[in-house]
Amino acid sequence: MDLFFDLLRSVIYGVIEGITEWLPISSTGHMILAEQVLKFSFSAEFMEMFRVVIQLGAILAVVVMYFKKLWPFCVDNGRDSGLAKHVRWPVMRLWFKIIVACLPAAVLGLALDDWIDAHFYNSVVVAVMLIVYGIAFILIERRPRVPTTTKLSRITYRQAIIVGAWQVLALIPGTSRSGSTIIGGLLCGMSRACASQFTFFLAIPVMAGASGLKLVKFLAGGGVFTVGEIGALLVGCIVAFVVSILAIRFLMDYVKKHTFTAFGWYRIALGIVVLGVWALQTFVLA
Repeated sequence: MDLFFDLLRSVIYGVIEGITEWLPISSTGHMILAEQVLKFSFSAEFMEMFRVVIQLGAILAVVVMYFKKLWPFCVDNGRDSGLAKHVRWPVMRLWFKIIVACLPAAVLGLALDDWIDAHFYNSVVVAVMLIVYGIAFILIERRPRVPTTTKLSRITYRQAIIVGAWQVLALIPGTSRSGSTIIGGLLCGMSRACASQFTFFLAIPVMAGASGLKLVKFLAGGGVFTVGEIGALLVGCIVAFVVSILAIRFLMDYVKKHTFTAFGWYRIALGIVVLGVWALQTFVLA
């Protein structure tokens, strides 16, 4: 019976991950609230790993949906000779920019992973970041601007570096990786659709690396998967994959006609709720 409910909880976690990973509303903030209600029977070490590795399902959704835009090889590009003729150079250049944008977060994330978890993974920090970036979205969208970059192929290395710098800020829980990188993209001249797509692509190496790091740490620390844990992880990843496809399609349709202001107000409201739950547990139920 415990296994059944753990699998059911994994479904709910997968839904939360699939939606909140791509919308700029912070998956961590939602996970904190979910953890108040959804109590798995697994160890704390497994759950720390589970919360990150479940992202693999979300990453796969991006790869499947944008495979043609992301695959850098071809049979013949009709221009070059030798091995070079099998490369789609515009796609390869996009990957170079993705790598440049990911390097700062990859280096700092690897160095500070445990320290950030120990000092910043708490309700107060998450709530503050939710509110701060919610206000940022509202202020940015109120400022008149004309995007200078509307296509991925037009993104410059300077813009990639700026977005990468903003992605570093997402190491603080509650910031939202998609939220911080979209803000960075908007501030350096990208359109909403362009910034959103570039954010999706940045997630592939960043989230794959974070998931791999958590998995290695779990196994290196003596962690051993039970049948129930494997089942919960697979179910969570599969659900996250399916829901991610729906969430990404929704966001790309949404930004064609709307601003990010509504997400800003939602973040502020969620931050207040997270603070309220923390205060209730700290001062009333303690």
